[in-house]
Amino acid sequence: MPEQVFPEPTVGVFIFSPAGEVLLLKSHKWPGRYVVPGGHVELGERLEEAAIREAKEETGLDIYDLTFVMFQEFIRDPAFWKPRHFIFFDYACRTDSLEVTLNDEAQEYVWVQPEAALHLPLDVYTRNSIERILAGRMS
Repeated sequence: MPEQVFPEPTVGVFIFSPAGEVLLLKSHKWPGRYVVPGGHVELGERLEEAAIREAKEETGLDIYDLTFVMFQEFIRDPAFWKPRHFIFFDYACRTDSLEVTLNDEAQEYVWVQPEAALHLPLDVYTRNSIERILAGRMS
């Protein structure tokens, strides 16, 4: 893969079940940490479209009621499996299903209440967004 030239816009998707639990994944890209589904925004794709696509690709879930949570800058953080510069655009949303079908990016998942999630090993970006969601400070 060629060296990164520009920051990469990405979406993070905080998917909430009908019971108010949030879906967290463990991925080899974030060793030892729980994260949320997400990924890059394709050329010509709107952020919300990327969130819907990434959620479906990584979990098999259909999502709705997207709400922007926050953006975060990620500049070569060693918590990720390779040096990258991302701009995270995080969204909260809902799903009606608990039947998760993981792709090859995640090895396991858990549905957990957001307050309990803060006691799990989260990456700092996931933690920041969950704290903002709990505080009701979403845009």
